[in-house]
Amino acid sequence: MTSTAHIARRTPRLRLPDGTGELLRLAWPVVLARLGIMTMGLTDAIVVGRHSAEQLGFHALGWAPTSVMLTTAVGVLLGVQVMTARRIGEGRRDLTGAVLRRGLVYGAWLGVAAMLALALLGPVFLHHAGLDPALADGATGPLRVFSLSLFPYLISVVCTYFLEALGRPKPGMVAMWVANGVNLAANLWLVPGTSGLPVEGAVASAWATFIARTVLAVWLLVFIARLPEARDLGIFKKPTDGPEVAREQRKIGYGAGASYFIEVGAFAGMTIIAGQFGGVEVAAWTIVLNISAIIFMGPMGLAAATGVLVSRAYGARDRHGVVRSGLIGFGVTVVLTLLICAIVWPGASLIAGSYTRDPALLAVAVPALVLACLFFVADGLQVVAAQALRARADVWLPTAFHLTSYGLIMLPLGWLFAHPLGLGVDGMVWAVIVASLVSAALLCGRFLLLARREL
Repeated sequence: MTSTAHIARRTPRLRLPDGTGELLRLAWPVVLARLGIMTMGLTDAIVVGRHSAEQLGFHALGWAPTSVMLTTAVGVLLGVQVMTARRIGEGRRDLTGAVLRRGLVYGAWLGVAAMLALALLGPVFLHHAGLDPALADGATGPLRVFSLSLFPYLISVVCTYFLEALGRPKPGMVAMWVANGVNLAANLWLVPGTSGLPVEGAVASAWATFIARTVLAVWLLVFIARLPEARDLGIFKKPTDGPEVAREQRKIGYGAGASYFIEVGAFAGMTIIAGQFGGVEVAAWTIVLNISAIIFMGPMGLAAATGVLVSRAYGARDRHGVVRSGLIGFGVTVVLTLLICAIVWPGASLIAGSYTRDPALLAVAVPALVLACLFFVADGLQVVAAQALRARADVWLPTAFHLTSYGLIMLPLGWLFAHPLGLGVDGMVWAVIVASLVSAALLCGRFLLLARREL
């Protein structure tokens, strides 16, 4: 009789590719941290919405231009993550502090510039965007307060990128969720207008965001300063690694910032296209977009982890390590997004139903959400591939591919499918599917092409 032990010895074991465990170890805290960013915005919307529907409108309009500027600035700072990981790959951990110090300077300059631009030009934009004057007036207050929170938030982004590149993503995750707790408490205290301070509603919620982001920045700065290896990393030394490294750090950021701006701008344009139909279509598109954004946090975390591992291998001039890390990132992303599709597709009615009970709205949103499953895999692949390319010093082609896919393909197709062809919101989702497939094909193809070249 064959023994159990003998059967166990003969049973083949499933082996994951080398590097998969490291990728997942880096990725899951990043995913939770990115979800924390969305949770903060959701908290604001829920608390303000329960206080006043009118104030919720002011809050949303004040946040819209802020989000475009914020997302672009976050991309511009990506060089911190890439260059820190690259220095580690080169065996020069002592120079990572120089990357951080430059990043903090860039973040401070960006924060001040974005704050001034938004505070001065944002109200002008609101009053010339075709809005009702009362809406524009109501949104101006929260917009100006939101502008103040750009500075601490960008400082926190620099710190988070640095820690992720060091292979320590958990502190950033913990800090983000602590900030979420602060944000919730501040919202509940300030928004009803019973705090004794002269603020309520949307403006009060914007102040809560400012408080939470300041706590986040201070928490991370103190954590980094107290690292046992802080002096060995060169955190307290003036950068001495030369202007070429600084230019490379900025170049990576410029490319990423441009890509982020293109994507955010393109999807804002799609929302305008949805708005040309009416309230039901806009609401349905918003539901699909919100759910897709939450799902996108998974690939975003994998993209950050893939970028760190590719950057390290690139710094070590390990071509096989670069290719292996990129391909593992692609494979894990495909598996994750397919699993998500397997949940969203049959559960679309329940998921959309958590946003609304309106039968007319659900009739539009549910089919569109089912259809959106066709772009989850491609969308996840394209963000991971773009990050992998930037990590191996291919900066501007990903930006060009994003411009082609989302600016030159998605927007025109979105209008064509939605209006002349009469497909409505489903047509807009088809446009995203096409754009995501094109983007994923171009970016993954570029990575595979470069895989054949020596570093």
